[in-house]
Amino acid sequence: MPLAAIGDIVSQSPAGVGAFNVIQLEHATAIVAGAQALGMPVVLQISENCVRYHGALEPVALAALAVARRADVPVAVHLDHATDRALVEEAVELGLGSVMYDASALPDEENVAATAEVAAWCHERGVWVEAELGEVGGKDGVHAPGARTKPHEAVDYVARTGVDALAVAVGTSHAMTSKDAVLDLELIAELRAAVPVPLVLHGSSGVPDDVLREAVGKGMKKINIATHLNKAFTGAVRDYLAHDERVVDSRKYLKAGRDAVSREVTHLLGVLAG
Repeated sequence: MPLAAIGDIVSQSPAGVGAFNVIQLEHATAIVAGAQALGMPVVLQISENCVRYHGALEPVALAALAVARRADVPVAVHLDHATDRALVEEAVELGLGSVMYDASALPDEENVAATAEVAAWCHERGVWVEAELGEVGGKDGVHAPGARTKPHEAVDYVARTGVDALAVAVGTSHAMTSKDAVLDLELIAELRAAVPVPLVLHGSSGVPDDVLREAVGKGMKKINIATHLNKAFTGAVRDYLAHDERVVDSRKYLKAGRDAVSREVTHLLGVLAG
């Protein structure tokens, strides 16, 4: 199947779109297998942190693109949380059809200016752009559930930058390992009514299944999940090694991790479908 465009997936899917972070090849194949089990589209995401882990974007990006092209369901490959414009440009050159440019650490006016430049550059090349206004809870385990996106500021930001999707702060936080995030569902509905582009929920690993369903019902469209899959992968590997201390073939325990991720993706896509 040809590589899917994330814009088409987002616009054509009646359900929430699952966007799952790739760490290594096993993640990519597991995510696609999980999506194929339901016959649903999916997004493979590569973060700036993942690029640092591999030492370069090209190896992991080309692997993800190859997995996506061999899938039996629509699969898009997306650059997630890129703060470096050069990385955005490299991703586009490699064939990724969408990027998240994250200038949220900059002062507001600088964020707008930098994001507008990147969006214009990407749009000239047919690439879909996601961005972020203000903070979506802290990264690396910092729990900051109090951050909120103001609807009027979101509308202004989208108009001034020209982005295709907006990540909003509604109560989630990155890197949560427990499912106890409390979402502001009323704010999600207000944002959906006001903002003319799809809304993106980052930090969704910390959201209970029933609340994720409600968030999609209120207007969230692209749902980013990373830590939850890492937790499932690591747990399965630990269990395998604990039951067979003699194993030295990494394919055996990595397969256990891959299978666990695939099951979780199937489950989560079912949740997002309502």
